[in-house]
Amino acid sequence: MTVTPMARDELVYGSAPDEELLRRYHEDGDVRARQSLIERHVAFVRRLAQRYSHRGENVEDLTQVGCVGLIKAIDRFDGHYRVTLATYAAPNILGEIKRHFRDKGWAVRVPRDVQELNVKLGRVVDDLTGKLGRSPTVDELAKATESTPEQIVEALDSSRAYNTLSLSGIGEDSDEEAGDPLEQLGDEDAGYELAEERQLLAEGFKSLDERERNILHMRFFLGLTQSEIAERVGISQMHVSRLIRQSIDEVREQLQENPEPTPSATADACTPSRRRRRSRPRRRSAKPRTA
Repeated sequence: MTVTPMARDELVYGSAPDEELLRRYHEDGDVRARQSLIERHVAFVRRLAQRYSHRGENVEDLTQVGCVGLIKAIDRFDGHYRVTLATYAAPNILGEIKRHFRDKGWAVRVPRDVQELNVKLGRVVDDLTGKLGRSPTVDELAKATESTPEQIVEALDSSRAYNTLSLSGIGEDSDEEAGDPLEQLGDEDAGYELAEERQLLAEGFKSLDERERNILHMRFFLGLTQSEIAERVGISQMHVSRLIRQSIDEVREQLQENPEPTPSATADACTPSRRRRRSRPRRRSAKPRTA
């Protein structure tokens, strides 16, 4: 029976104990022995990573992080330690996973002392809950950790910084049929600009008398033609045209003098104002006065 070189290497490296593979790697520089050790302990790394799966990180990602600690342990293990490789590597693996959560696992950057207190509270809460038979209070946690109640509250709140919620996601209490919350955000309403323009016109219309205001209202708000306005008011169409032109010029002059509307100006531009402008001087009649 012929054994291929690949099968022979598999038998040699697969059946060799950890101590032998470590010796080959450190003394002979056999990188295949190192690779075999890594593959052999990946399942062990995954079991350790599963302890932290409840923190929102994918187990496979945590396994990759833990493998960094495994590789460092293999490189530092020189065979003089009276422990197995798994026992020696476990603190290195857990240290890499904890360092990952400390430095990269927070969606929002949290100060180091708050992070460390948050991790410490996880153990203290479990211990006090077992001793007291209930959830500990903030003062009890502060006394157990030699911290202030304010620091305890800040550390407990910092646990929310592990993960963030997307605006496109649907909350637990939200209606699933509501769709993307971004679709419910308001757009720029053109009505605000229209309201400002109407308020500005209200200031300019103060200089017009009631008939001129009514004519402008019928022309620009009701959409009547000059002939229809003339029929309603009882004057000629030419006179309506002249009044519209004069009124517009007068409103424009008024707005140029007072471009900003006053806060008290709340009159609607469509409503005739009771305030009349100063009467214009009447033209003298050409007819001579009788004695």
